[in-house]
Amino acid sequence: MPCRSCEVTDLKTQERFTPLARFPLHVSRDVVQARQSVARELRDRGVSNIRVTRFSTAVSEIARNVIVHGGGGEFSVYLDPAAGYLMTVSSDKGRGIADIPQALTDGFTTAGGLGRGLGGAKRLADVFEIISSADGGTTIKMGIKL
Repeated sequence: MPCRSCEVTDLKTQERFTPLARFPLHVSRDVVQARQSVARELRDRGVSNIRVTRFSTAVSEIARNVIVHGGGGEFSVYLDPAAGYLMTVSSDKGRGIADIPQALTDGFTTAGGLGRGLGGAKRLADVFEIISSADGGTTIKMGIKL
């Protein structure tokens, strides 16, 4: 079943995104698959190795959070040809993020980790947006300029 949060139309511009890949996120190998898929798409489009590594790291952090905090979910990769971005959408049906600014603060954790994943991912992406609610889970959209 397609997730309602993984729309392929940018609502602001009504531009269509080109779907490239879609994966479930339930176990650690799914995180690896998501990261490798994004890295491959970026390399194929001539993105520098350092930028590929940075954005792939952000993808890993967010995909892992979907599993650990959201109980699993879905990961999609899109090309936004009009704006020249590779976009990712990660979504879960977990309990949501109660305080997004606090969750983005380095050192804040609800799972005993270092508390650097969410804020770090935001710093590594060119586009970063969180939509979260207690009854609808969390969706994180990230992008990198090609």
